[in-house]
Amino acid sequence: MKTALVTGGSRGIGRATSLLLAQRGYQVAVNYHQRAAAAEDVVTLIQQQGGQAFSVQADIADEAQVVAMFQRLDTLGCHLSALVNNAGILFQQSRIEQLTAERINRVLATNVTGPFLCCREAVKRMGWHHGGQGGAIVNVSSAAARLGAPEEYVDYAASKGAMDTLTKGLSLEVAAQGIRVNGVRPGFIYTAMHADGGEPGRVDRLAAAIPMQRGGQPEEIAQAILWLLSDEASYITGSIIDAAGGR
Repeated sequence: MKTALVTGGSRGIGRATSLLLAQRGYQVAVNYHQRAAAAEDVVTLIQQQGGQAFSVQADIADEAQVVAMFQRLDTLGCHLSALVNNAGILFQQSRIEQLTAERINRVLATNVTGPFLCCREAVKRMGWHHGGQGGAIVNVSSAAARLGAPEEYVDYAASKGAMDTLTKGLSLEVAAQGIRVNGVRPGFIYTAMHADGGEPGRVDRLAAAIPMQRGGQPEEIAQAILWLLSDEASYITGSIIDAAGGR
């Protein structure tokens, strides 16, 4: 059975993606950092629906924990064929004058270093040159990479810009090794992440500025991710889908 690893799979877009992957026949490794109960809820729901899943704890900003997470997949005999780099963090809305090096580095460690490390370990298992059977990687970026998130999250936006560059560069590096690498840039999506930034109702506040006049649902982003992972997208690599309601 094909295995998909979803980082940050316990809530929001990661949760929706995990559920949809299971419905499409993948065994799903639901990664979480601190929300063990939420991750187990996702696993239980998948199993109740007849799918296969298990949770795996790791702070992706920590190299040793990333390595241990992938080694656990090896120990379980998983054939890793899909990686969704979804885990990400942001902090309280802030202008750049108030940013500290500690905050910037924490954002970059999770949102940039973490996906790099997960891609590294996935390539070691998927690449034909490593004896793998190929696979697909989808990096979950953000429309903030294009828009900059002024007055709110310039540090977060910059981290997602780096993820877009990772997507393009890695796609070219591993295209001849049977690995496709693409990205999705969600816009304003109804997830709990906005509460992390101090404004749970942010999507509703900004909905009028979206051409489609509404925020998106996590399931809508999951559909884009699943398509990029699927055989229907077999000749697509190095591409990024904007899923932002036209913004």
